[in-house]
Amino acid sequence: MSSQGEFSGTELLRTRVLFVAAALWNFAGAIPGYFDSAGAFTRMFGGSLDQPTMLAIYRGGWAAALVFAIGYLIVALRPTRHTGIVLIGILGKLLFATDYFTMYQAGLTTSLALIIVAGDLVFTALFVLFLVRVKRLGLPIL
Repeated sequence: MSSQGEFSGTELLRTRVLFVAAALWNFAGAIPGYFDSAGAFTRMFGGSLDQPTMLAIYRGGWAAALVFAIGYLIVALRPTRHTGIVLIGILGKLLFATDYFTMYQAGLTTSLALIIVAGDLVFTALFVLFLVRVKRLGLPIL
C-alpha cells in the first residue's frame, strides 16, 4: 500500500484538484476580506466597518479562512494523511454557511451571502464524499 492508500492515479488527481479548488475558493474570499476588510464588509453587509474593534474581529474571521485555505493545500499534497483537516473543514464550512444563511434570512447581508453559502455547502458535500471513500478503502479517518 502506498502513502496515498488505495486511491488510483486518476482518483488521487481528482481528489487533489478538489482540495486545490477548495483552497482557491477560500482564498477568493479571504484575501479581499483580510486585506480590504472595510470594502469586503460593505459588499457583504451594505454598511461601513468603522469601529476598530469590529474591524479587527472581522479581519480575524478572514484570517481563519486563510488558514483553512492553506490547510486544503496541505490536504491536496497527501489527502489520506490529512483527513483531520478535512473534518475540521466540514465543520467550519457548515458553521459559516449556517451563520451567513441565517443573517441573509434576517436581512442582514446582501445576496452575496447566498453565493458563499452555496459554495461552502458544495465543498462540504464533496468533503463528506471524500471521507466516505477513504473509509470504504479501509483507511483511517483519523
